[in-house]
Amino acid sequence: ERICPSLRVIQAHGRMARGTAEDNVASFAEGNFDVLLATTVIENGVDIPRVNTIIIQNAQAFGMSTLYQLRGRVGRSDLQAYAYFFHKNDAITEQSAMRLQAMADLTELGSGFDVANRDLEIRGAGSLLGTEQSGMAAKVGFDLYMRMLKKSIRQLRGLDLPVVPRSNVILPAGEGSIEAVTEVIGEDETYLIPESYIPDAKERVRQEGAARLAESTQSLVEITNSWRGTNGPLPAELQNNLKALHLHTCLRQLGIDVVGLDESTGDCILRSPGLRPRHWAMICSQLPRGAPPKGLDVLFPARFSFTKDDTEITGGKKIDLEELLINPNYSDEEEEWDALDEEEVEAMKEISSAVNIKSLSEIEISNYPRFVVKKLGKSVKEGSRVDALLKVLLPPSKVVFEKQQRDKEKAKVAAELREKRELIAKQKKEQEKLGARRMG
Repeated sequence: ERICPSLRVIQAHGRMARGTAEDNVASFAEGNFDVLLATTVIENGVDIPRVNTIIIQNAQAFGMSTLYQLRGRVGRSDLQAYAYFFHKNDAITEQSAMRLQAMADLTELGSGFDVANRDLEIRGAGSLLGTEQSGMAAKVGFDLYMRMLKKSIRQLRGLDLPVVPRSNVILPAGEGSIEAVTEVIGEDETYLIPESYIPDAKERVRQEGAARLAESTQSLVEITNSWRGTNGPLPAELQNNLKALHLHTCLRQLGIDVVGLDESTGDCILRSPGLRPRHWAMICSQLPRGAPPKGLDVLFPARFSFTKDDTEITGGKKIDLEELLINPNYSDEEEEWDALDEEEVEAMKEISSAVNIKSLSEIEISNYPRFVVKKLGKSVKEGSRVDALLKVLLPPSKVVFEKQQRDKEKAKVAAELREKRELIAKQKKEQEKLGARRMG
């Protein structure tokens, strides 16, 4: 008021009566006032093109996102804009200084993404592999750090198969399908469990839901054993339906989203969009004799096989695991590991749309990694194909499940160990503080 007594000043903050702050901002926008004195309530939703200067008091106390949004309130027209960040020297910290420096560096149009990246570098990305950002993310940069982390995880995890929530089995006469077809929508209907076996409708639905969600064939066996204990021997109809359920459990474990017969050859094709040679090598290394099951072949298109031609791995024959595990295209010097992420995204898109496929003729199956059981449609009679598929799929699916369980157990142990270390460090710090008080 002393320097510019003629200035017209109006305020806007969150403690004003309802509607007052909005009215004051609107009045300022209409040109009735020269200065708007406000809190951070104006960081979003305020667009006043004629305003070209903003002064931010105690800028060291704000986060980078807030500073970026506040700076964006000016410069919204062809007028030269100015943003002044005032701070207290005695209150500034290392992180706040880095935030202010970032705001000074990142002034180009559309720099929001760069601001977010710099914020991640400064604050870290939370408890990624511990209580703080693991490794030297601040020194190498967040983007490079994430590339390095993804590469290390992929090298350590051989069975990072994309999750298949639901497999689509397209065999003649609906063999192997577990889709429930009901004419009355809204009623408690089940497909697997006959009403005569579990008369109570709600209990029948609950038990079938538990069976459908079983993570492994072992879990499914435990569930059906509990049924035997409660309701007696399983009827033949239920046993046949359970075979189909076991099949779907195996399919999900192996990342198989579509199963169908090739009408021209009679081969059974099992598409697995996310399957890669390294996955199959890791699985086969845990199977007897280090060989894939006899009767189960695997085909990888050239773009996934590290060669110029498609690669076929014949079931029952021992394979060169080292050749499958090492991909010469992904070396330490090159940055082509990002291609693995793109492949994973593509695989998930295919998996999500698999339930809508009515026939294998709708997809160009030669473009995808796939399992093949030759002559299943011609050499195995109808009604026995689920058994034939289970025979070759159970061993590898069991390997996948056991590996996943071991990984979960290791993660659990690591988490418990980390918590113990944190507790010890906290107790030590408290003891040091207590000792310092006694000495003082």
